[in-house]
Amino acid sequence: MLDSPCPVGSASPVSPQGGIVMKRFLALIAAVAMMAAAPVAVAGDCSGFVAGVRPVSQYNHAAGRGFLAVRTGPGSGYAQLGELYLGDEVAVWDRAGKWYYIHCASGRCLDPYWGEADPSGWVHGRYLRIDGYCP
Repeated sequence: MLDSPCPVGSASPVSPQGGIVMKRFLALIAAVAMMAAAPVAVAGDCSGFVAGVRPVSQYNHAAGRGFLAVRTGPGSGYAQLGELYLGDEVAVWDRAGKWYYIHCASGRCLDPYWGEADPSGWVHGRYLRIDGYCP
């Protein structure tokens, strides 16, 4: 019979280095599991609805009523390229401070009173009710 540091049927010995390796391996597994469980915001994963603007029945482009301006950049100083209306649904793709880069998903924005149909651009977050995990 061979001399063995462990009795038959018991676990084999682990060197101190093996214990450290095992602890690191288990820590890595735990970290990966936590990352997999945490929601990760991916562009287009969140959507929203236009809220806080006057209804279309009060629409007046010249007076700036009854719509949310869709702009070429994240700020009121950028050119307006389209309009969203109360209740329109949007997909959110990006964010810069309080401004969101959106794409019209459904609603009156598919056939607007002014500007591009089905617009993509920047809108102020004050006028969006957002659902999901946003970028």
